[in-house]
Amino acid sequence: MQKSHQIEHPISDLIRNRKSPRAFSQAPIEADKIRSLFEATRWAPSSTNEQPWVYIYATRDQTELWDKLFTCLNDSNKIWAKDAPLLILSLARKNFTRFPGANAHAMYDLGGANSFLSLQAVELGLQVRQMAGFQYQKTIEQLNIPDTYEVGVFIAVGYAGNPDALPENLKLRELAPRERILQHEFVMNHTF
Repeated sequence: MQKSHQIEHPISDLIRNRKSPRAFSQAPIEADKIRSLFEATRWAPSSTNEQPWVYIYATRDQTELWDKLFTCLNDSNKIWAKDAPLLILSLARKNFTRFPGANAHAMYDLGGANSFLSLQAVELGLQVRQMAGFQYQKTIEQLNIPDTYEVGVFIAVGYAGNPDALPENLKLRELAPRERILQHEFVMNHTF
């Protein structure tokens, strides 16, 4: 069932069709589609073209790594993420590689790359849900992440699943209309 939502002004179909679902099919994702997701991130803009993003990913058939990623999630995300055939951890290098100093925009750039990944997923008939609900320290320890990297978000990717497979409270949220704040609440044509 498609959620209804009100678009106030024309936007790209990729943006209109992007959503953050919890119902995933366990069907595996083709390897070429996975490569396309990460290819999209290569073309995201970044400060000084640093491209500070790094991704650790695992498919369900890579059981050991998939389990390591999965165990870092909060229990509230494990309930539904267990069905996602692809789990990704996004990270950003904290420092520039071409000159000294901290990259103050690394996390901003990572968010942009993650958005490109999300839109490419829509193009490929996949869906994405990004997750901030994870155990930060456990993630660092479990995946041996050096202190030169900042952990961003986990990302679940897969084909659409059946919302009926979700617990009732999540099913209701899955089927509810999407809600967005209105432009006048965040766009100004004046100073504060």
